[in-house]
Amino acid sequence: MNKTLSIIAFVGLLACSAAISNAQNRIEFKEFKLDNGLTVLMHRDNTTPIVAVSVMYHVGSKNENPERTGFAHFFEHLLFEGTENIGRGEYMKKIESIGGTLNAYTSNDITYYHEVVPANYLETALYMESERMLHAKIDTVGVETQRSVVKEEMRQRYDNQPYGTVLRETFKRTHQVHPYNWPVIGSLEHLNAASLDEFMQFYRTYYVPNNAVLSIAGDIDYAQTEAWVRKYFAEIPVGIGTINRPTVKEPKRNAEIRDVVYDNIQLPAVIQAYNLPPKKHEDSPALSMLSTYLTGGKSSLLTKEVVDRQQKAVAVVAFPLDLEDGGVFLLYGIANMGIAADTVEHAIDEQLEKVIANGISESDFQKLQAQVENAVVSRHASVAGIAESLAEAKTFFGDADEVNSELDKYSRVTRADIQRVAKEYFDKSGRVVLHYLPKSAQAQQ
Repeated sequence: MNKTLSIIAFVGLLACSAAISNAQNRIEFKEFKLDNGLTVLMHRDNTTPIVAVSVMYHVGSKNENPERTGFAHFFEHLLFEGTENIGRGEYMKKIESIGGTLNAYTSNDITYYHEVVPANYLETALYMESERMLHAKIDTVGVETQRSVVKEEMRQRYDNQPYGTVLRETFKRTHQVHPYNWPVIGSLEHLNAASLDEFMQFYRTYYVPNNAVLSIAGDIDYAQTEAWVRKYFAEIPVGIGTINRPTVKEPKRNAEIRDVVYDNIQLPAVIQAYNLPPKKHEDSPALSMLSTYLTGGKSSLLTKEVVDRQQKAVAVVAFPLDLEDGGVFLLYGIANMGIAADTVEHAIDEQLEKVIANGISESDFQKLQAQVENAVVSRHASVAGIAESLAEAKTFFGDADEVNSELDKYSRVTRADIQRVAKEYFDKSGRVVLHYLPKSAQAQQ
């Protein structure tokens, strides 16, 4: 056979295989919107008698008043306190008593509540999420209780956790203009100073149907589910406040920022942070693949070279925090015993410079493609993962069907793209470099 024809046939076979794979992994869903602005997404999967119910509110730390930081994270806790019809402390007990699980998280951009329950308790879960949206009990007792909870969380996860302040110290340098500047957990002083009226206003502004996506996935009947959604959510009024959507853009820096942070640690660490474009930017898939190539697994570049072969670090992690308005690509290396932070930094830089100069090999690229596809498929192996992905796609892209374009986006990334984004974004002249050193080293200064 003609060699050119063989190549064309091979490429065609790959494209056909990718199309089949994408078709097999396609997430089917139905969508409707209530008059109060609530977007509802439903995905039916009758293979297991469970259902995931989730609500994604488009509010995170970036929407807060700079003088009242930490409100979004605070409400993540506060909205478990109870409602006008669910007693204090009963919210979690009710879900767990029917064999369900539940949780929530807050980021710079969103607050997400979710529960997974037996399918025959779908109506119960919908009722409880509607109660959280309509009748949350925000009073002095709940506020004081959650102030204590947040104070303890700050102590355990940030103040007393080795390297616990990395994100806080990084973002206040990478984002000097944009409100990503402050940490998601915010300021305890701001929370202590806030009045009950201020908390109520925040609730009525952001935890409202016109600022939310209700995503349901699992063993459901579409018609019955829609009827229950309308029963419990249709009468919830539209929010009364003005939603703050930051429009400020973080300016490009032309000078490297370097600093030293002394922490209660034994081993030094190096943090390198490079500013990223907004989440929807076309380079995001290539940057995600680059992070996987650098530290995604035991055979990844930095793990293989800096940790295993050179033994200069006990761990190196690279991950892009692809936030809605532009996050950071974070590289994080913890030094091996007796190794200086400078040595780890130079070892990481050496490997990054090789990627910028030479790109990656074809064999590494093929392995990388398989890793990425597996990660996407694995994330959608559960109804909880599907519910979250649908909500994210709708919130950040304005189109829930974006979830079905993810594999296509990754498949379009080339080796040249990975080399290009490494060169474009790993710009030393605008990066932030932090050396985390033991407090004992500060005493020797």
